[in-house]
Amino acid sequence: MIGLEAIHKSFADVEVLRGVSVAVPERGVTALIGPSGSGKSTLLRCVNLLELPQLGRVTVGAMSLSFEPGARHAKNDVLALRRLTGMVFQNFQLFPHLTVEENVMEGLVTVLRWPRDKAQERARALLDKVGMAAKATAWPANLSGGQQQRAAIARALAPSPEVLLCDEPTSALDPELAAEVVEVLAQLAREGTTMLMATHDLRLASTIASEVVFLDRGEVVEAGPAASLFGAPQRERTRQFVASLGG
Repeated sequence: MIGLEAIHKSFADVEVLRGVSVAVPERGVTALIGPSGSGKSTLLRCVNLLELPQLGRVTVGAMSLSFEPGARHAKNDVLALRRLTGMVFQNFQLFPHLTVEENVMEGLVTVLRWPRDKAQERARALLDKVGMAAKATAWPANLSGGQQQRAAIARALAPSPEVLLCDEPTSALDPELAAEVVEVLAQLAREGTTMLMATHDLRLASTIASEVVFLDRGEVVEAGPAASLFGAPQRERTRQFVASLGG
């Protein structure tokens, strides 16, 4: 479903990703874990080209783009690949002037040109799915952090993306509110939603992910099934990291 091949990304003189390759299977959940500054969020943002790699190849579904110095891609190609993904951000990024239902509808109406009644029907179905039907007419400012993130998940799912990308989806939440979001994501995982998430929350990763990739200093240290990587990591650096977070 997703292939990242030899991805390099630098900001000024800082090399954040050093030839990272990751394969995300269809209908599976892959978690990117690692210390702050390891490159996991940057790698996630390279999937939907919010960050453009300097080198490497990005594949989502049947679409693939290669990057090399001096290469340019048509804006339409970048947008076409981006539309294959749905993004859940760390800080929710709901539009404050729109209700919850209108937030979920916005991309369908504005970008995909759906009729409003069809978009509203889709929004209501998704809000029910994430346990937010009762808050459809609420303003984001009147929601808890967990409710805002569940609304953001519904918005990301609205256009039926091929893969859901989650960038630290629980990091802005206290443990009780984070549990609400974990349960929604776990349900999506059980339903076969393809997901790639960057997280420092090992509870989230161990609960939901089928595969885990441990990054450190812009490189893959270890990757494999979640049960193996958390239960019996092969690399000393992985063991140290998992132990430091209570894994």
